[in-house]
Amino acid sequence: MDRVRDDPGAPRWSAPADLHVTLAFLGDVPRARLSGLLPALGPAVAGSPPVTLQLTGAGRFGSRRPRVLWAGVGGDVDALTVLADRLAAAARHAGVPVDERPFRPHLTLGRWPGAGTPDAALVDRLAGDHGPAWPVTEVVLWRSPPGRPYERVTGWPSPHQA
Repeated sequence: MDRVRDDPGAPRWSAPADLHVTLAFLGDVPRARLSGLLPALGPAVAGSPPVTLQLTGAGRFGSRRPRVLWAGVGGDVDALTVLADRLAAAARHAGVPVDERPFRPHLTLGRWPGAGTPDAALVDRLAGDHGPAWPVTEVVLWRSPPGRPYERVTGWPSPHQA
């Protein structure tokens, strides 16, 4: 990514502290619902298989005009999908609606603002990139207040490979 960071038409890059893979998008959860949600998510994480991931290639969201640049996620994607499904089921069981779009594991690298000319070819220049593999060590519930950095609500250790 460093080789394209300052290219003309590059997106506004995500802060390193904000990089994450969204497993289930819950939207705006009222504080009153957290008391039922939090105890449901822990067992969903604990009962999932260990996961090792790797960043692979790049893509974009926005067909006519690119809006989001993302890195693909490879590695134990089947196990990651099991974890995402378990979290979504636990949230629904706790009465919290879950975004119904299909799970597409990715890491948002940056966003193109409304003004300016995005460099859609940036995706092609990153297509063959692969990052190092890493074990998933924790699943975190984040809060995303509008216009502010993500806030950690809580987290659960994820199963590790022996």
